[in-house]
Amino acid sequence: MAFGKLYLIPVPLAESAEKASYTLLHQEVIQSIDEYIVESEKTARRFLKHAGLKIPQSALVIHDYGKHARDKVDYNAVFKGLMSGKDVGLMSDAGCPGVADPGALIVAEAHKRGIHVIPLVGPSSILLALMGSGFNGQQFSFQGYLPIDKGARSRTIKDLEATSARERSTQIFIETPFRNEQLLSELLRTCRPNTRLCIAWNLTGEDEQIISQPISRWKTLTGIDLHKKPAIFLLFAS
Repeated sequence: MAFGKLYLIPVPLAESAEKASYTLLHQEVIQSIDEYIVESEKTARRFLKHAGLKIPQSALVIHDYGKHARDKVDYNAVFKGLMSGKDVGLMSDAGCPGVADPGALIVAEAHKRGIHVIPLVGPSSILLALMGSGFNGQQFSFQGYLPIDKGARSRTIKDLEATSARERSTQIFIETPFRNEQLLSELLRTCRPNTRLCIAWNLTGEDEQIISQPISRWKTLTGIDLHKKPAIFLLFAS
């Protein structure tokens, strides 16, 4: 029997951003499958509802791959449907599965088992921020989270700035939303005046903002409130 296909289904980055987050193919796929592996069942069910799911939600098979279930997941149970020929969807809590996302482990397991993996088009905060930054999109690197320790974080920022200047590359990183303000302060203290900083937050949301300016200009800006807002940081040095 042929195996099923694993569809990687991006979900919205922000509230009320469903129409900016899926294509007609999404709608075709979700009407054809009734089994999902998800990081957040609540988020997944809400997205399916807004995307026009016609299958009764009570008929769906949902495998929890959230942070509290991930360490004890039974891969044989999760992949039972796929191995028996059923198509299954994989959804992150926000954005694209597998990109800065634990769903990458599910995708890796699918490849080990010979499952056909099909990524669908959808919102990635990393790529949207890069697109909107005006920085080098030919050469860039995503660094994930920077160190929490102030000394280590300062050294990392200096290293990223030096790497960007040397390679002419865009350096992209993120922070836990409640520490955004501290990271911005550290960037303003550490980086050279002509280094360019872009911060993009609440992407695809109604209050989306993308500001891309030299550090010297950032130091004069007022009214910037990043507290508890999902944000992407980008550096480009010359």
